[in-house]
Amino acid sequence: MKDTVNAFIEQFTIPGADAGPLKGMTFGAKDLYDVEGRVTGCGSPDWARTHGPAESTAPAVQVLMDAGATLVGKTHTDEIAYSLMGVNAHYGTPVNSAAPDRVPGGSSSGSVAATAAGLVDFALGSDTGGSVRMPASFSGVYGIRTTHGRIGLSGVMPLAPSFDTAGWFARDPATFAAVGEACGIEMPNETADTRVLIADDAMSLAGAETRAELQVPIHKLIDAIGAPKHTDIVDTSFGEWRETFRVCQAAEAWAAHADWIKAVHPAFGPGVKERFEMAAAITTDQLSAATTRRSDIRKRLTQTLGDDGILVLPTGPGPAPRLDEDEAGLDGFRMAALELLCIAGLCGLPQINIPAGTVDGGPVGLSVIAGHGKDGLLLKMAGIFG
Repeated sequence: MKDTVNAFIEQFTIPGADAGPLKGMTFGAKDLYDVEGRVTGCGSPDWARTHGPAESTAPAVQVLMDAGATLVGKTHTDEIAYSLMGVNAHYGTPVNSAAPDRVPGGSSSGSVAATAAGLVDFALGSDTGGSVRMPASFSGVYGIRTTHGRIGLSGVMPLAPSFDTAGWFARDPATFAAVGEACGIEMPNETADTRVLIADDAMSLAGAETRAELQVPIHKLIDAIGAPKHTDIVDTSFGEWRETFRVCQAAEAWAAHADWIKAVHPAFGPGVKERFEMAAAITTDQLSAATTRRSDIRKRLTQTLGDDGILVLPTGPGPAPRLDEDEAGLDGFRMAALELLCIAGLCGLPQINIPAGTVDGGPVGLSVIAGHGKDGLLLKMAGIFG
């Protein structure tokens, strides 16, 4: 296989089991996941230099090989997974084959690039603050952030452990669901009793052209399940929810990596350097207030969804930024996107991206959030759009 989109940092072949639901499929794994005998580089030359080969393969990777899939390499990630655009100062930017003049999104940049380009049948990523959902939207593929804790992350570099989740990309709903089956996620037989909730306030965060593109998949959803109800998500502002997420995530990222950063003094690229500096400055009082607020937000969203609700909203504010966007422009888009992406992250909930159309030549996506542990419902629902 020729890597035509700079998706892989390392290519190799580890055959899957002789039988299983993923037999005959190939996949790539984001370079946060350990593969026995290989260095996990985490998008950082300094991390790769200071860590030895993995002694075992991460269970989240092994379960896919046990289901028959063949691992064909490790894919690029944003540096220490602490970004959202897919731009890595050390290894370059994977190609967004759906919109080559735009960024692919990150931090699961290589996994989404490999999937969208057809180099693999699916690819494993991770999602802390949007790192599967946003790239999936940017590249016009299916992507899932699973319920927090649903898939174990042993043997995976942490960023912010109370937010970190496994996820994956696929080009079609059948493959998308098959990967979930291999991970032990069961899909319900019916979706008829599901309440569709359109998040009006979240919809307003997307541009007018993006909102127009979302109407086609929204109407498919309504035709399949029933008339929606309209609701608002936030009780204050999306900016306040985003800041709650930002503080909690940053504090955890610093706790996870402070010792290594202080010992190695890694040469972080633009954006990542500033985010870790911000993380180091989070005070105990700031974290305490954000943690309390996070608990309130979780309660609010749990009440909104109930036992049978799904929340429909844009995945992001619009198509991916262009490759020539400067760092300030990328960070501005990232902050706007986090107002939408932080919702599921704060609450530990599963969320899928559904390809919805294009705006100015770039894909945009529709998202569906479900209640805790309802990953199978979301995988089932993806079939409505295929």
